[in-house]
Amino acid sequence: MIADLRSDTLTKPTPEMREYMMDAAVGDDVFGEDPSVKALEKKCADLFGKESALFCPSGTMTNQIAMNILTRPYDEVICYEGAHIYKYEGGGLSGNSGVSSRLLAGDRGRIHAEDIEACINPDNPHYPRTSVIALENTVNKGGGCFYTMDEIQPIKQVAEKHRLNMHLDGARLFNALEETKDLPGEYGRVFNTISICLSKGLGAPVGSVLVMDKELEHAARRMRKVYGGGMRQAGFLAAAGIYALDHHVGRLKEDHQRAKSLEEILQGLSRVEKVLPVDTNIVIFSLAGKSDSGKVVAELEKNGLLAVAFGPQEIRLVTHLDFTDDHLNMAVKILKNYFK
Repeated sequence: MIADLRSDTLTKPTPEMREYMMDAAVGDDVFGEDPSVKALEKKCADLFGKESALFCPSGTMTNQIAMNILTRPYDEVICYEGAHIYKYEGGGLSGNSGVSSRLLAGDRGRIHAEDIEACINPDNPHYPRTSVIALENTVNKGGGCFYTMDEIQPIKQVAEKHRLNMHLDGARLFNALEETKDLPGEYGRVFNTISICLSKGLGAPVGSVLVMDKELEHAARRMRKVYGGGMRQAGFLAAAGIYALDHHVGRLKEDHQRAKSLEEILQGLSRVEKVLPVDTNIVIFSLAGKSDSGKVVAELEKNGLLAVAFGPQEIRLVTHLDFTDDHLNMAVKILKNYFK
């Protein structure tokens, strides 16, 4: 047995999900004829109180489509300096949409209304036009911390005051909602576009959905085609997303509880310098002394625990659907033995 904590993207479809996928009704989605894709898109749009949604292969694609349809070349996007749309999407903001980024440090990646407003450019030809505020919930680089709707509302007020669009990278949004108990419909009223990932905590094998206002749908479908995201009988994959939304949202709390258990163990180990507060399913800790995270991760792998080096002295662990209590007990034993 191996305790694989590299990412929640590593989950495999459950037997029940596989069966549901194989029974899916399918058609050619590029022709708009796949009933399962249509059902997933409607389900997501209705959940967030929006009129439209678009099924895509990945969260990177949904984020990049959103950035493209909410901006024009030479615009500027305000986001966290470690935001996925900026740091982990291959330079897509500049390459795909010709826009620049105004980066903020924030509180574990959560940026605040007053800091955002201070960075909005004046209407001056010397500066790029500020057009979008992009948030991430939960914040990956912030250790899975989350915004509450009460924290987002002041940012929305700034956006309305300056006539800016708002995008949410909701790669792990349902993890956040499980903790805050905010309603998805509240997010639909705040954001112009929302990217929902189905293949992380929800356990689907592939896919993300971009939820949006109706007037953005045509442009979004055009950009999905441009980016090569038009799939044919995609209903088999969409069915997995439907199953995940119906059956895997409520169990996210189990992942959070196991992550908290890992946090508690790590806090008591002498070779661990610091553990970021664990709010959802991500555990980030820093090593004491001058330990090299890459070498430590390699040593942990030899003992049966897979992790990710998240900085020169930082390591990330992510709990997920396939990480059980047996895996947790194994991981605890390995961590205790290695870092004691």
